[in-house]
Amino acid sequence: MTSIEQKRTADSDLDEIFGPIFERIARDAVARETDRRLAHDEIAWLRAAKFGALRVPVEYGGYGVSVRQLFRLLIDLAAAESNLPQALRVHFSFVEDQLLADPGPRREQWLRALSDGTLVGNAITEPGVGAVDRYRTTLTRSGDHWLLNGTKYYSTGSLYSDYILAAADRDGERVGVLVDANAEGVRQHDDWDGFGQRLTASGTTEFTDVPVAEDRILGPGYGAPGPTYGTSYLQLVQLAVLAGIAQRAERDTREWVAQRTRGYTHSAADLPRHDPLVQQVIGKLSAAAYTARATVLAVADQLDEVLDAGAKDEKALVAVELAAARAQLGVIDTVLPATSLLFEVGGASIVSEGLRLDRHWRNARTISVHNPAIQKARAIGDHLLNGTDLPFAWSAGERGAAK
Repeated sequence: MTSIEQKRTADSDLDEIFGPIFERIARDAVARETDRRLAHDEIAWLRAAKFGALRVPVEYGGYGVSVRQLFRLLIDLAAAESNLPQALRVHFSFVEDQLLADPGPRREQWLRALSDGTLVGNAITEPGVGAVDRYRTTLTRSGDHWLLNGTKYYSTGSLYSDYILAAADRDGERVGVLVDANAEGVRQHDDWDGFGQRLTASGTTEFTDVPVAEDRILGPGYGAPGPTYGTSYLQLVQLAVLAGIAQRAERDTREWVAQRTRGYTHSAADLPRHDPLVQQVIGKLSAAAYTARATVLAVADQLDEVLDAGAKDEKALVAVELAAARAQLGVIDTVLPATSLLFEVGGASIVSEGLRLDRHWRNARTISVHNPAIQKARAIGDHLLNGTDLPFAWSAGERGAAK
């Protein structure tokens, strides 16, 4: 038995706990989108139900679910509110790092904290810099502690979190740093200006002489070379978001059509729901949602095997990364056309601001440009043709987060 094998909570029990919460979250999705209201209340509901502790072993107060079970719920959460799984993306990667860490008091402390509702956000990317070897955020020694200084963007989920995982340069070494979100010197801004995924709290974070204890420095940091589970895992969260968007788009469109009583004079049926062309669109939307969900869960099954084995087998890490990369291209090519096709079922009334059906395409389009698909397609082809290494990225505190 590996260190992360554990008693698992059944899917039926998970659905009983989280199903009503997801329905409650979905109820005001359009209003949140219209008002640009960050989902603090909704995060609080998830926190109270220990959603962030899904992968934490039962003996530490969590649910002990498999990776597949986690991603099944992430898809359903995305169908309720697509911003929330993206906001929690780095949090769940941080949980995995604790599960993979060597047994000890620090590991147990973090697992119990996560079970109690602790959430972790991120502040990795810097505005105008790009490459990880050019970070301007620095960690410098000051007496018995360190000081963090710098500005980050795409700080997804940090406004919802207790801790912020930041990437910094320490004397030429890239390191990961775990910072209290409410620490003195931390300033966060909801200034993400993308046309989709507006409620992910992906704006600017400023660090000004933020004190950092030695045990909050997590290891080599973002950009450390070599295969890691983190790249495929973090990408799969984005694909779960796309699958959830497709699921909600199909449901919203189907419900709208079912209630509609006015069609076109040249339609094949008096009611839109009886029109074979409209039925065809609903069928395609349903197929897109099914395909995206099945693809995400297939990769999640591979991640289960990799993580249960300790995420040390390089061949297995490469295989799951290749699977996630292929899945990215397939899911994007399935979901994006579907979220545009949905508008074919109605006339001008389907573009009503009150419906906000455009949010499905905007959110899907926004998610799809994370890790651009054209670059991923090229990397897959180069790997298959020439044996070139796939591009990997660091996972949150991978080598020693629980020291």
